[in-house]
Amino acid sequence: MDRESRERLIASRTAFDGGLLTVRVDEVQTASGRRATREVVSHPGAAAVVPLLPEGRVVMIRQYRHAAGRTLWELPAGILGPGEAPEECARRELIEEAGYEAGNLSLLFSTYLSPGYSGELIHIFRAGDLRPVPARPEPDEEIAPVAVPLEDAVAMVRRGEVQNAAAICGLLAVACWHRAAEEETDGAG
Repeated sequence: MDRESRERLIASRTAFDGGLLTVRVDEVQTASGRRATREVVSHPGAAAVVPLLPEGRVVMIRQYRHAAGRTLWELPAGILGPGEAPEECARRELIEEAGYEAGNLSLLFSTYLSPGYSGELIHIFRAGDLRPVPARPEPDEEIAPVAVPLEDAVAMVRRGEVQNAAAICGLLAVACWHRAAEEETDGAG
């Protein structure tokens, strides 16, 4: 980002400090010299994983989300613990929520979910060579893992049935990755 477009912090106060989130109210000076107020949600960051099973299936999660008021289709995901690397978090959440251990794990991308007010950065991984292990959901999590053909999951995104941003991004990225791999294979033969 070029320096001219940066904002200078003038003052900051904590409006809320909870177990997961902190809300700050920052007064800033914009690049043009105007003063503005920014409400900022501080979040430790998160990791999500697209677990790929044989025959083109992906493990998705069905979980009720109180804030949304409904059960959502999601990917195994969770909040980074203190000092925890995103890859460690992805591996932990895959075991806890889906009951699989990844033989290989690769970062697809990292994205800010809503940078207009939140610093939450989520790291989305692709996992393969999965080995079943006992799931260990948190005591307050009621999670149902479901293996879905990747093409069906993408169709669910198109129909609006998947409304979790990380799941939409992860599924579409993996679908693009699969398509590119197939095109390379078709072109090589």
